[in-house]
Order: sequence, then C-alpha cells, then structure tokens
Amino acid sequence: MLGLLKWVDSDCDAADLETLKGRPDRVEWIRSIPFAILHLGCLGVIWTGWSWFAVGAAIFLYFVRMFAITGFFHRYFSHRTFSTSRIGQFLFAVWGGTCVQRGALWWAYSHRHHHQHSDDDDDKHSPRQHGFLWAHIGWITSAKNFPTDYRRVKDLAKYPELVFLNRFDSFVPALYAVALFALGKLLEWKAPGLGVTGWQLLVWGFFVSTTALFHGTSCINSMAHVFGKQRYVTGDDSKNSFLLSLITLGEGWHNNHHRHMGCVRQGFYWWELDITYYILKMMSWTGLIWDLRTVPAEAYDTARQIPQASVGGAKQVSKG
Repeated sequence: MLGLLKWVDSDCDAADLETLKGRPDRVEWIRSIPFAILHLGCLGVIWTGWSWFAVGAAIFLYFVRMFAITGFFHRYFSHRTFSTSRIGQFLFAVWGGTCVQRGALWWAYSHRHHHQHSDDDDDKHSPRQHGFLWAHIGWITSAKNFPTDYRRVKDLAKYPELVFLNRFDSFVPALYAVALFALGKLLEWKAPGLGVTGWQLLVWGFFVSTTALFHGTSCINSMAHVFGKQRYVTGDDSKNSFLLSLITLGEGWHNNHHRHMGCVRQGFYWWELDITYYILKMMSWTGLIWDLRTVPAEAYDTARQIPQASVGGAKQVSKG
C-alpha cells in the first residue's frame, strides 16, 4: 500500500529518510510501474497511427521540455547560475514538471549529490561504480533514491509552492497528459485535415516524446561519463561530447561543467554549441531572468595548460 501511495505523495515516508537512504541498490518494482507504463505507452502508436502533426508535436515538445530540464531543473534549481523572481521559479518548476522527471527539488538534490560524489562510491549514477545500464536507467528505480533530502536544498525548500510541486510530482504530468488529449480532440473536431486525434496526440506528445526525453537526459549520466574528451582534470570521468550537446541542447559539454559548475554557460568556446545558454541569454534581455554567472577567466587559462585526453586522468585537489 505504501508503494502505491508514493505514486501520488512522494514524501509519504520522508520521516524515515535515513533508513531509506541506507537501503541497498536494487529495483523497487511497485514504484517502477508508472515508469514502465510510460515506456509501454509508446506502443500505442500501433493503434493510433501517426500524422505529421503528431510527430512534429512530439519532436517540438521534446526540445521545449529538454530546455526545461537543462535551463531550469539543472542550471537554475541545481546550480543557481542565474536569478529570477519567485513567480518565475514557480512557472519554471511547473514547466519542468511536464517532463515527468520528478519535482524540481528532488532533481536538484540528486544532482547536487552527484557533483559532491562524482564517480566515487557514493555517486548514485556512476558508470564507473555501478555500470552503464544502472547509471542510465537503473538508479532511478531504486527505493534509496526516491526521497528528497530537503536539508540539501534549503535554498529551495523555503518556498512551500515548490515543496508542493515536488511532493505531488505526478500532478503536473497528469494535467499535461489531459491537456494533450483535449487538444487532440479539439483538432480532430475543428481541423480534421490534420489527421490527428486525441489518443494519437496523447501517445506521441506524451508517451513517445517523454520517453525520448528521459533517455536523452539520462545520456548525460551514462554516456557523458564514458564517451568523449576531457579538457580539464576533474578527478572524475566527465567528458565533453558534441553529439550529446545536440541531443541535450548543450549539456554535452559535461567536463566543462564539472570543472566550473556555477557557470550558466557550458559550451565555453564559440564552437561548443550550447543552445540552452543562448535561450537563457535571450530571456535575460526580457528581464525574466538576470545575473547570469559567466565563465571565469581561469577556465580559459587552465584549458591552455592542460592537454585534452580521451580518458580520465590523475586526480586534482578539488572538483571545482
């Protein structure tokens, strides 16, 4: 019963936080059922078919929500690389909630923990420690990784509206799915020439797009610690990858990020494509966000001193 309750209330057993965190790494099958449903829902294309509108919507919603993860859940909530208003951060948290990657506070806590323990024994999703598959998908199914340690995100936990969205993290995805179905039904009625239906838009816009989004994001946990090049000696296996930067709108410059995680920009040079940064920069012109934290000069000085390597090198004093 408790496992089912956690589908709705992610903090229902938060009082036993330390016990949960002390559990061994293993899959929690009951809690993983919604995750399995998300993937199985992609098979709905067999019955709904496809239309150019539905496929285009899936691609569009992938990138729109990838930006919510990279720009807001990662660069704002996890690292506070820029500032915004209280209303702004609430809207960013709602936007990110449509991605079905838990709440902003859980996401930030888990990511901050990763930086603190990157590729050491306590890293939740290190390919070096746990293998590629666990780093990519397994860790999120483990009960020990379900709870949010609000003590680690005190700067965010002081806002009750963010705690609400984090605690009831299935609320926004459910509304998002209903909205897609309703839009599909409306278009089916008002614009039949598009060939889209309510169920078709739900399958492509929610299940297919969200599943692709999850695996795109997870590539940073897994592939960005295995494939690519290292500009900086960071003491972990973080790599830079142009291909991953395309998939994740700039997150592929992972070694840069692990060296200077407080920067809003992760592609440090003009040839390092970082679409998330470009969009955030344009948003700053509107006044929606401000105080973007720039790349320090030391980043370029260090890069000139350390040759690139295809694999992790010697440990450095700190992880930056």
